[in-house]
Amino acid sequence: MESPFKSDILHGKVALITGGGSGIGFEISTQYGKHGASVAIMGRRKAVLDSAVSALQSLGIPAVGFEGDVRKQEDAKRVVESTVKHFGRLDILVNAAAGNFLVSAEDLSPNGFRTVMDIDTVGTFTMCHEALNYLKKGGKGRSSSNGGMILNISATLHYTAAWYQIHVSAAKAAVDALARNLALEWGADYDIRVNGIAPGPISDTPGMSKLVPDEIESKAREYMPLYKLGDKWDIAMAALYLASDAGKYVNGATLVVDGGLWLSRPRHLSKEAVKQLSRAVEKRSRDAPVGVPKRSKL
Repeated sequence: MESPFKSDILHGKVALITGGGSGIGFEISTQYGKHGASVAIMGRRKAVLDSAVSALQSLGIPAVGFEGDVRKQEDAKRVVESTVKHFGRLDILVNAAAGNFLVSAEDLSPNGFRTVMDIDTVGTFTMCHEALNYLKKGGKGRSSSNGGMILNISATLHYTAAWYQIHVSAAKAAVDALARNLALEWGADYDIRVNGIAPGPISDTPGMSKLVPDEIESKAREYMPLYKLGDKWDIAMAALYLASDAGKYVNGATLVVDGGLWLSRPRHLSKEAVKQLSRAVEKRSRDAPVGVPKRSKL
């Protein structure tokens, strides 16, 4: 789909996207680049990074890739510094790196739980921590009047509860809390906006292939009336809005982009059944004798 935004809304900006070589992260990288930003992507697999950088450059986007693991502080520090060295500044950090798999709570080992927490939560904080000196107002390559932006890719799993996703629910709940607290502290002290996006099920992503196989998707509408697949483009457009001047007054928010799915509840009765039941209940209520309260002896 064609973007509704002007092609230069991120002109002159530099963005670093973790997990930017595939899935949602790559689409954000692409759309940021198409709208004027220079893009650095971080990931653990060199082949994926090289392919993604080649694809971005073929679109005329200034792009570079850096190998690194968000769980390792030394990697985070090196990639942030390399990005600034390459492009001269850093304006936007997108934390899109994540880990996930389906597992029941009793079958999830503490090590498996810790791994997801380390990638999603600790990794997000580590990247923010290492990027602070470059995102804050007056940081290297920045003016003394305004800071940059941090965007975390979250989820809606923890808004209620989710089957077989206790590890990710805990991790993303912490990511949302991290965003709010950093928005307060770093917004006040350094003029850095910190926000999040909570995607719904997005087609053609690694998460969908692992978490929502065809057997589940075919039955989803039976218990999720608002279930429908979104596109990576939908998330990237939200990311553009939050990174642009259009979102300059948004801080500490997590924008849900799921078509309302998290609100879904099973439809226990059809509309016609509701009408019939309502008429019967109202008639019974009208026909019922009105009781006269006994007079108090007092």
